[in-house]
Amino acid sequence: MISIAENIERVLRDIQRCEELHGRAPGSVNLLAVSKKQEIEKIAAAAVAGLVDFGENYLQEGLDKIRQLADLNLTWHFIGPIQSNKTRGIAENFQWVHSVDRVNIAKRLSNQRPANLAPLNVCVQVNISNEAAKSGVTIQDSREVCEAVNNLPHLNLRGLMAIPAAHTEITAQRASFLTLADAYRRLQADFPTMDTLSMGMSNDFEAAIAEGSTMVRIGTGLFGSRPS
Repeated sequence: MISIAENIERVLRDIQRCEELHGRAPGSVNLLAVSKKQEIEKIAAAAVAGLVDFGENYLQEGLDKIRQLADLNLTWHFIGPIQSNKTRGIAENFQWVHSVDRVNIAKRLSNQRPANLAPLNVCVQVNISNEAAKSGVTIQDSREVCEAVNNLPHLNLRGLMAIPAAHTEITAQRASFLTLADAYRRLQADFPTMDTLSMGMSNDFEAAIAEGSTMVRIGTGLFGSRPS
């Protein structure tokens, strides 16, 4: 059976290949391991193999893992939809959040971030495919949310995140990612702390890298299928 360490090595090779193929600088794309619904033992194995950044979608599950793996000094990213009653747990325990899409959520996260912690790194989630079932602000309204995050004292605006509609053809995938990349570049001109374009998952990360992703979110490609 292929080990998690072998999966990590393969995914990192694939990322490097995509960087070379699409003219990206070596090492310009970071790997975020999506560990939701994965067993603690698998996450620990990935950490031993060298991964540091892990993404969780569900607050309580994430908090349990943060507590159990505290001695590994990992960096935790919250990547799921945010309800108002979940902001305190996120603000107090995570280092990154990729799914801020409302000004009131940004304000709650800033107000609830403990003063002894570094500012919370924030990506604003954009719904680039305008899908009713997905979270995210429209591209037209993304500047307002970015301005709010940028002006709040305990948040650090880092970039944009999106989960576009699924396509199997790379040309269609690239078109969706280009839309987000164009918005990101326009916003960067006004918000110099923005350095992160969080886009691309197991089935479309080559297209994301081709269009400028700086962080791909990979789950099944690293850990295999999630337990039912």
